Amino acid sequence: MVGRWLDRLRQKARLAHWQAEARRGATLDPAALRQLRADARALRRVLDHVTDMADERLALPAVGSETLRRVPLTDWAWRPRLWRLPLAPQGHAPAPARTVLDGECALFHDCRDSEVMVRQVRNRDPGDLAAFGLRIEALGFDGGFLSLSVRLPPEAIAGLGRGHLIRADLVADSERAQKALVWLNIEHGPNTDRIAAEITLGQGERAAEFDLAHLAFDERRVSKAWVDLFFEAPRMNRVVLRDLTFGRRPRAEL
Repeated sequence: MVGRWLDRLRQKARLAHWQAEARRGATLDPAALRQLRADARALRRVLDHVTDMADERLALPAVGSETLRRVPLTDWAWRPRLWRLPLAPQGHAPAPARTVLDGECALFHDCRDSEVMVRQVRNRDPGDLAAFGLRIEALGFDGGFLSLSVRLPPEAIAGLGRGHLIRADLVADSERAQKALVWLNIEHGPNTDRIAAEITLGQGERAAEFDLAHLAFDERRVSKAWVDLFFEAPRMNRVVLRDLTFGRRPRAEL
């Protein structure tokens, strides 16, 4: 606290000094005035750099942001860690056939000669709510599938039943429009039930919604749930998933 108070005093003194120099400039001889101008320009370059840096950082979504767009009646919502906090390492080039990004997300493919690259990037669009995005690039692609798998946390399956809807919301930028298949997987006892939705990744927001009434899983034995995002024909394309969130809400009873 004392250090901050002293810094404020020093800043006021520096400001007062330059205010006095501005007044004195009207009476200086040309040589002294040229030196004052050079000093002021050097200071302005530093100040412009500080201002630009501060503007850029303050305009970005905050690291760790939990701000989500929620559908009405949502009883659980979540953004995976990858879109909230920095990864280490930030990327893989090329990405192995099984690339674990963190404890929640992994990338899978079956290319023999991988030209798949994946990297976490900082979001910079003023409309972004997530701090980070995930860039996935496929140059040559001789495999049959490329997928991103996201494991849902325990809160997602607590009390989960066939009276629920699960929704995945994506914000994506794709060099060319690309179809993707989104699978919701629910493990219950020795069995796993799956339900799919198809979306087209282009520019902006997309949503995939799953009505669990269509599944016959044992509600008492649900132990795990995860979502797989399969990219169709990914060759020579780049997709940036700028945000990925999930939500759960009760379905309307008819």
